Amino acid sequence: MGDKIRVVVADDQNISRGFFEMYVRASVNYVLAAGLRTAQEAVRYLDEHEADLLILDVMMHDGIDGLTAAAQVKQKHPGVRIILTTSASETSWEAQARAIGVESFWYKEYDDHSLIDLMDRTMAGESVYPGDPPNVPFGKVKRADLTERELDVLRELTGSLTNDEIAANLHISVNTVKRHLQNLMEKTGFENRLELAMNARILGLVVSDRDRAGKIPTDKQETN
Repeated sequence: MGDKIRVVVADDQNISRGFFEMYVRASVNYVLAAGLRTAQEAVRYLDEHEADLLILDVMMHDGIDGLTAAAQVKQKHPGVRIILTTSASETSWEAQARAIGVESFWYKEYDDHSLIDLMDRTMAGESVYPGDPPNVPFGKVKRADLTERELDVLRELTGSLTNDEIAANLHISVNTVKRHLQNLMEKTGFENRLELAMNARILGLVVSDRDRAGKIPTDKQETN
């Protein structure tokens, strides 16, 4: 491997993982140390082998998610630099990644940086995060047209929670939850909470913690 930078890629989507591996193999300064299906495999690999850079998807559906894995890697191997990636447009993960000590964050579908550019800058000591959140369309509006509290409510809604559960999790009243849901329907044009939740999940606009961890929600959506 010589003096090349050793890269570990972990993504449970074959196309994404293959894309990352192709870029690493085609580069001059990097060498692919391992291409793995799960975040847990990445943690185990780094416990047993040396590497310089970990490219890790946030959402994994077999074992731990990318944020959890990144925290474990940073605790045990602080010298390994990490780029977290996602095809969702969920922006709350950026703050969590920064708190863990993750060097860089890349939105696969929305980021203007090329992967190699991000890798180069990360290995040069930069911490590269998006300047602006992905402004994806959502019904009749875009993400930027929604308030942070509306996004909070929508995030809980995608986890198939009832109004009472959303209120408890966000420390607000049930009536406030209903008001936010009504505002969301009026803004977006979606007719009910089920349409709100389904479209938010399809777009990856927001992602509940249980979905990020790969837990399948139970079907208990209310109709209004």
